[in-house]
Amino acid sequence: MEDSDNKKCRLNSATIDDVIEIVMPYIIDPKDRDSASLVCRRWWKVDADTREHVTMALCYTAKPERLSRRFPNLRSLKLKGKPRAAMFNLIPENWGGYVTPWVYEIMTSFRRLKSVHFRRMIVSDLDLDLLAKAKRDELEVLKLDKCSGFSTDGLLSLARHCRKIRTLLMEESSFIEKDGEWLSEFALHDTSFEVLNFYMTDLAKINPRDLETIARNCPSLVSLKLGDCEILNLVGFFKAAANLEEFCGGSFHEDADRPDKYLNLPFPPQLSRLGLSYMGAKEMPIIFPFAAQLRKLDLLYVLLNTEDHCTLIQKCPNLEVLEARDVIGDRGLEVVAQHCKRLKRLRIERGADEIGMEDEEGLVSQRGLIALAQGCLELEYMAIYVSDIDNQSLQSIGAYLKNLCDFRLVLLDREKRITDLPLDNGVRALLRGCEKLRRFALYLRPGGLTNTGLSYIGQYSPNVRWMLLGYLGETDEGLLEFSTGCRSLQKLEMRGCCFSEHAIAVAVTKLKSLRYLWVQGYRASATGQDLLAMARPFWNIELIPARRIPEVNHLGVVREVEHPPHILAYCSLAGQRRDFPPTVVPFGPCP
Repeated sequence: MEDSDNKKCRLNSATIDDVIEIVMPYIIDPKDRDSASLVCRRWWKVDADTREHVTMALCYTAKPERLSRRFPNLRSLKLKGKPRAAMFNLIPENWGGYVTPWVYEIMTSFRRLKSVHFRRMIVSDLDLDLLAKAKRDELEVLKLDKCSGFSTDGLLSLARHCRKIRTLLMEESSFIEKDGEWLSEFALHDTSFEVLNFYMTDLAKINPRDLETIARNCPSLVSLKLGDCEILNLVGFFKAAANLEEFCGGSFHEDADRPDKYLNLPFPPQLSRLGLSYMGAKEMPIIFPFAAQLRKLDLLYVLLNTEDHCTLIQKCPNLEVLEARDVIGDRGLEVVAQHCKRLKRLRIERGADEIGMEDEEGLVSQRGLIALAQGCLELEYMAIYVSDIDNQSLQSIGAYLKNLCDFRLVLLDREKRITDLPLDNGVRALLRGCEKLRRFALYLRPGGLTNTGLSYIGQYSPNVRWMLLGYLGETDEGLLEFSTGCRSLQKLEMRGCCFSEHAIAVAVTKLKSLRYLWVQGYRASATGQDLLAMARPFWNIELIPARRIPEVNHLGVVREVEHPPHILAYCSLAGQRRDFPPTVVPFGPCP
């Protein structure tokens, strides 16, 4: 006779397995999914069959065929190629990140895939042609995010074969423009567009009539972000795009001496997210009639001084997202704190040198930070360049901004005399107060944070998963103290720090959750053998030697800049990659 307790256990186990098959599709968070898949083989299989989206933070983490075997029913795939440092020209252009092997796998194995997002990857016209012919009308979302290597011929192939694309994004991508036929083809045949984004690209052969046709044929269009296009030529588009909620780009070129011609632009009634390039104070009044309904405002590329920022922001009390340059100044941030109580995301980039704007008031310091902390209590994301900083401002952020999940601060080199360094106590207070913090970046200067402050970061960052440290610490001891904490840290980036190869390698072995490391500027040994201390199975190490590259400053002067050597290390189930450029040295075995 079977024991009744054993029979009951088997029934309970079967019941739980039945339930998990129903529940698993509703588990969205990938970390929760990962944990569930480790329970038993049955749960692993349910996760494999029901997982619909995967993000690979580095395309060399696994081979394409391994991913397709693990998750055969994916509907959405996001791949990241070059390290984030590539956005700042710190990584050689030919480092890698080619999409070709992934495109072939999409053609043959990912049969249900409808959404593809490539970020910082090299994409050829052939890749786009193969992808278009393989997926055809099944492809609904294609994002070429900060990618390079293709031309408008590849986009034309997409337009001819994929007639149901809802989202097409090419923001900040670098590619060759041959003509505007690709957009004309989309305008004639695609009636599904919801998002069309080629913001911050060099596209110049865009016919405004094609945009107007898209607006008329695609009633679901809610977002258009484009490049340099005279905004008066978009009147027809604005009239046709009745449901448009977001517009970024455009420019003000014609009739610069008659700004009144812009005052009657027929902006769509539901517009709530806006960014107008090269808008000056004379054109600013065109926003006033609907400023109160704006939830997102992009001022990164406007020609406004501090006073103009203050005037405009006062009229936008419902902002949730604000992006600007530090010409906004402390006074502008005080206006934000006073009027924008719903603000959740704030991004303040470094000065407006590139567009020819300078303002003596355009400096952000502890004064602006304290005002923000006390006035914008719902902030979740803050990325800000400051000219001065003190411990009190960081303590204020820790005391008031309890919802902060992502904090990034860069101290500029404009001011030689800083009010209050080091920032050890302020950093400790910020990290202790902001318990929801998941991403943290602190880029200071020598003397900005001592070894003690670095140990505080390790001690009080239990939930931080990504971290960027610039010019922090004093000696190897600080890094080793830091590495005893940070139990959730998966990605670590360091620049301009004083640590030795040996200390970096030992720190990696202590950071148990670490999956990715990038370091530029460190004390290199004569042979590099000290790095072997962090060698382990499935851990790739790459070295990028020091190099000199030309850079153009805001005055147009070209000069060569010395880039220190890099270390790039990451977990990989694929072993060492084979597409190394001559400027990269694979280092250490990866069984």
